[in-house]
Amino acid sequence: MTIAIRGAAAPTSQGADIQGFDADDLDAAVAAVAVRADAWAATSPAARAALLEQIITDTLSIAPSWLDAACQAKGLDPNGNDGGEELFSGVGTFVRMARTLKNSLNDIEKSGRPEFPGPVKESPDGRLVVQVFPTDRFDSVLYAKTTGEVWMEPGLTRAEVEAAQAPAYKDPQAHKGVSLVLGAGNVASLGPRDVLSKLFVEGKVVVLKANPVNDYLAPFWAAAMKSLIDEGFLAIVEGGAEAGKHLCAHASIAEIHVTGSDKTHDAIVFGVGEEGARRKESNDPLVTKPVSCELGNVSPVIIVPGQWSDKDIAYQAEHVATMLANNAGFNCLTPRVLITWEKWPQRQAFLDALTKQLAAIPTRRAYYPGASDRQTAFLTAHPEALEIGSSSEGTLPWTFIPNVDASQGDDICFNVEAFCSLLSETPLRAESPADFVDAAVSFANDVVWGTLSATVLAHPSSLADPTVGPRIEAAIADLRYGGIGLNLWHALVFALGTTTWGAYPGHPITDIQSGSGVVGNAYMFEGVQKSVVRGPFRASPKPAWFVTAKNSRATMTKLLNFEAAPSILKLPALLLAALRN
Repeated sequence: MTIAIRGAAAPTSQGADIQGFDADDLDAAVAAVAVRADAWAATSPAARAALLEQIITDTLSIAPSWLDAACQAKGLDPNGNDGGEELFSGVGTFVRMARTLKNSLNDIEKSGRPEFPGPVKESPDGRLVVQVFPTDRFDSVLYAKTTGEVWMEPGLTRAEVEAAQAPAYKDPQAHKGVSLVLGAGNVASLGPRDVLSKLFVEGKVVVLKANPVNDYLAPFWAAAMKSLIDEGFLAIVEGGAEAGKHLCAHASIAEIHVTGSDKTHDAIVFGVGEEGARRKESNDPLVTKPVSCELGNVSPVIIVPGQWSDKDIAYQAEHVATMLANNAGFNCLTPRVLITWEKWPQRQAFLDALTKQLAAIPTRRAYYPGASDRQTAFLTAHPEALEIGSSSEGTLPWTFIPNVDASQGDDICFNVEAFCSLLSETPLRAESPADFVDAAVSFANDVVWGTLSATVLAHPSSLADPTVGPRIEAAIADLRYGGIGLNLWHALVFALGTTTWGAYPGHPITDIQSGSGVVGNAYMFEGVQKSVVRGPFRASPKPAWFVTAKNSRATMTKLLNFEAAPSILKLPALLLAALRN
């Protein structure tokens, strides 16, 4: 049976694993939303901002039960530090996005476009770079020395960028329609965040289909977004692949957004089996309506060689271990390959510190289907892989494959997204650290599969070096990835909301790789190429999202309440909690 949720359902801790579907239920849900497209187009920015304020209030009211359910499904302790991780990535990033969009809508009501904080500058090759974080003095305090930038496509001027902002608010009737959001099965906030993007940035009413892996969350989403559902601007439905297929073909669905894999995209656009392969080969799609998508990649982490202290090595080992451990490795933005310099004197010391850190992190439940099979495929190709930590029924060890031969461009480590608790490392040959940076960029762009996200780790002395520093800046400019972090995990591009999240643009549907289009984008830019976040090489205090943080749960609880309604009165307690990490 397929459940169509048209009102706020009472949250429960379990969701049915629904594979069949009722076409009448689905059709009724689409019809109910479609008739409200005109009303949504006529809804003022101020009225939309009020809906977002209500969403924030409603989300806070059910956040504890939402968190409990997600932790139960993933085998986490909701009151422990891993509960803090889930609280931030699930409820927290959704609330922050709702608030940043609300602020932009208030700007549109006043001046016709969202007012980004700036500054605006040009990259060395002339691309416009708009700073979008910190958004205010609170961000500057809570995320010290952290910035976020949106890089535009070449040739755009500031006047053109500003004129193109928020097109759905310049001509709402031209942008109305029904968007189908096919939610992800891993991160709890992904489906709801995509709903906010489609409604409040792009001007569409939405049908959200939950992924069967996390359809237990649908009642919580319905409670959080009750204001939208009650107005008929959103319907949430459940069901498996056949339900998704029915919805994708529905005549009233104007466009589709999917978070998944490139295989999911191809199944939607071209079909499956031999017929699907034939259609893809001849570029003869079954589905011709617009499809935007975020499809993952083999995320690289480029480690620029330098003279690191023991504390530097320990900190960055915790940093990279956090990237892998977060959500048990079931993230499209989990790093999958470390790119190092073969001649770096501290390479082995760093790898040893990383494996030691992974050994200290309890293994997690492998809740996402197929994880064991994917790990086995990598172990078959690389029997030398290190399996770190205990493994029991339902869990997988942390798996690390060092010293993968970079000359073997077809290696599974470079071409297949593991989507489990697995990470590899490949050393590159180069004459100097500066040459290594160039080689690493070429390797990441031309060998590693996908274009979603990448991180560069570089010591301040490397950034200040007259030869290496400019190469690193050139690397940030030249990396063909939609989200890039410099000394900060690229996941923050996703989390901040004011940055854009999506693949590097330009993929044809016959080679979609990491996808097409962006979400997030609170300042509603057009012509986006990528987003970049930058942070300190070693942050103090330790970020609360580190897996090694000692007070993550308390910090994230206070951060959630702060994000919902920032106030200087809330800062002291939040900062004190952060200091205890």
